[in-house]
Amino acid sequence: MTDQELQALVEAISAEFFARPFRHQARFNKRLRTTGGRYLLRSHDIELNPRHLEEYGEAELIGIIKHELCHYHLHLEKKGYKHRDRDFQELLRQVGGSRYCQEVGGGRTRLPYRYELVCGACAMRYKRKRKMDPARYRCGRCGGRLRLVEISPGS
Repeated sequence: MTDQELQALVEAISAEFFARPFRHQARFNKRLRTTGGRYLLRSHDIELNPRHLEEYGEAELIGIIKHELCHYHLHLEKKGYKHRDRDFQELLRQVGGSRYCQEVGGGRTRLPYRYELVCGACAMRYKRKRKMDPARYRCGRCGGRLRLVEISPGS
């Protein structure tokens, strides 16, 4: 699906379910990782994650579009457009939009633990993802001095 086809789909859904026109831009954004879509408050545009269409199909994408259009129309009407607002929750229920989207791969990746702080007094170990200066800190258990040890990738 191209951005032009997406624009036409969003305009059709807006007219059918909200009885109001969608007058701004709808586009795919490949950089979205942990969300299905987003409504941009300043420009009133809608960006959607193309991986939801690829992995779950058009039905999932339509649910996300309805969700973002709820934000869009309520914001333009100066009503409660946030997730916690009653106006948003009621409109989402009326149009049958999805409250949450499916999880897609390619989200945030966790850094591996590369360092360990070891207490010289009680041998307490603290795992760290980033390097730090152990002279500035003490053990949380006993107050002893810490030393930084680099963890080998195999352990």
